[in-house]
Amino acid sequence: MPKELKVYTRAEVAKHTSEDDCWIIIDSEVYDVTTFADMHPGGAQLLIEYGGKDVTDDFYGLHRQEVIVKYAPRLKIGTIENESPKIAIPKPGDLSKVPYAEPSYWMGFKSPYFNESHTKFRQALRELYADVKPEALISEELNKAPTLELYKFLGEEGVLASQIGPGPWLKGLKLPGGIKPENFDYFHEMIAHEETARVGTPGFVDGISSGYSIGLPPVFNFGPPHLKERVVPEVLLGRKRICLAITEPYTGSDVAKIRTTAKLTPDGKHFIVNGVKKWITNGTFSDYFSVAVRTEKGITMLFIERQEGLETKGIKTSYSSAAGTSYITFENVKVPVENILGKEGQGFQVIMYNFNHERWYICCSIIASTRMIIEECMKWANQRKVFGKRLIDQPVIRAKIGAMISSLEPVQNWLENITYQMCNMPYLEQSQKLAGPIALLKYQATRVAHNVSDDACQIFGGRGITKTGMGRSIESFQRTYKFAAILGGSEEIMSDLGVRQAMKYFPKNARL
Repeated sequence: MPKELKVYTRAEVAKHTSEDDCWIIIDSEVYDVTTFADMHPGGAQLLIEYGGKDVTDDFYGLHRQEVIVKYAPRLKIGTIENESPKIAIPKPGDLSKVPYAEPSYWMGFKSPYFNESHTKFRQALRELYADVKPEALISEELNKAPTLELYKFLGEEGVLASQIGPGPWLKGLKLPGGIKPENFDYFHEMIAHEETARVGTPGFVDGISSGYSIGLPPVFNFGPPHLKERVVPEVLLGRKRICLAITEPYTGSDVAKIRTTAKLTPDGKHFIVNGVKKWITNGTFSDYFSVAVRTEKGITMLFIERQEGLETKGIKTSYSSAAGTSYITFENVKVPVENILGKEGQGFQVIMYNFNHERWYICCSIIASTRMIIEECMKWANQRKVFGKRLIDQPVIRAKIGAMISSLEPVQNWLENITYQMCNMPYLEQSQKLAGPIALLKYQATRVAHNVSDDACQIFGGRGITKTGMGRSIESFQRTYKFAAILGGSEEIMSDLGVRQAMKYFPKNARL
């Protein structure tokens, strides 16, 4: 039964200042923190010093808003007479009203790309992820993989399927916001990646999104019917997990140099796989693996199930082990020849088929994460006071935030333009026209992330290099944004690819 809240005057609250009877005011609401004082991270004495006072500015200078949301049901005892709260506490699913905190369409600007279904989809996902975030924060901190129960929940709610893109695999599935599979487009998928990134826990987020979003497409695009029918529904509904295993200790972007071998058995019915893979996201907890191997006919993609001889070990990286980043060993692993994805010797085409989509998805995620960091900076600069002024009142801080915004908005608009092309171009045309632009967008988006991270750390100061508290998201971002700059193709390779693709279509008769 909800606690009955009373109305007090400020004079009444001012009487409660002792260790045995301590009240405070935060945004015109009264809290009895007597029993909480000993649990206060800053110590009981610090809290008692504020007894009887309005501590709104002090509270928001030291704590994230989620703290008040967490403890209010237990500690709030009333409100101040003839006053009402001035600080907004968003409800799950709410869109931010902070300038530039959302892409422009959701800040009230016009767009030719979006409609009401995209808004419903975004709000449904945001509300759903609000329930997931407490588990995400704990898993990120404790290096724990997302639970299978959560994975199944995300599958049943259509969250997993929404990060794969439009296609026949969506038929009959539930999607967030009640979106019908036949109306689902790449803008919906873009939003799915954006909202997943906004959870703000990079390792955990990759644990629930990265592996299958690049590991499953080789199955539904190139797998034999018996694999498609069994594996695709299992993964999309969260019952099984899959990852993509290409990179090795010896080679990354140079796929042609992989050493993992697959040799036919004398009866021609199986391959025997031997070799290692490294930095494989989700590998530690995956059931299935889409694996690049070398056969007598060349690079080949195989679908391999976890079995004896296949071992995975975690690799500690800059972000949480919740991502399941792994080192995989294949020792005489037996794989049916029917598990070839595509054709033997044509694995490179299978790998390349999804590269544009993978890089585009990385762009969606890193741009959304960068936007979230800018929102954090805007909020912090507005509430943090130094030398008697808010940070936002300092010209140097406004200059930093201005640089952040003006570098982010162009890549957001470029992303939306490319997404529109994806919605309106057949695959072959996408392959010809979008490989270069997507590569250059990825390069630019990660350069923007680099600069925004640097300025954000300066704005937050010591908090920006502290894993907890006000600067938690800033610290996490500056430690992990480089994943987007390396995975799916490094910045240097993306820049080079973009120019090389452009030169393919350079007119031979063009001169200055």
